[in-house]
Amino acid sequence: MIKFFLMVNKQGQTRLSRYYEHVEINKRTMLEAEVIKNCLSRSKDECSFVEYKDFKLVYRQYAALFIVVGIDQTENEMAVYELIHNFVEVLDKYFSRVGCVMLNDHEMRSSEIRDQTVTNAVYLFSLQSELDIMFNLDRVHIILDEMVLNGCIVETNRNRILAPLFVLDKVAEG
Repeated sequence: MIKFFLMVNKQGQTRLSRYYEHVEINKRTMLEAEVIKNCLSRSKDECSFVEYKDFKLVYRQYAALFIVVGIDQTENEMAVYELIHNFVEVLDKYFSRVGCVMLNDHEMRSSEIRDQTVTNAVYLFSLQSELDIMFNLDRVHIILDEMVLNGCIVETNRNRILAPLFVLDKVAEG
């Protein structure tokens, strides 16, 4: 089961947090500070799964943003690792802003990507994506809520996840 979901920038500022178990506010700030310090201090060569207290941390870095998910001992780390990537892809599809793609330590611009078939690509958030998240936090929460319910992964299909947002957007337009 997922215990919490955090999105943090390199400066250690929390951009998104969702807890699936009750944690008091003062303990949340301490927990977030320790988790962020733990993940930011690791090198890119180290594993993205970390044992921490009575749970595991699964994290992934996208340019200046880290997504950290706290899970219990029974949850599959690889499934959560893929959930993080799927979440980023859904955000990308909704906000339509991928800065560039990193492939085997070679940066490729969007125009180069269209001309080639890119496999094993890692999408990188640009600064604009962090701003999209900050100024559309309600939309990001809706996306996360469509994917995870009470700490359990319930949906991974991008079109189904985004359907409620597209309906809200149409209603907002008029």
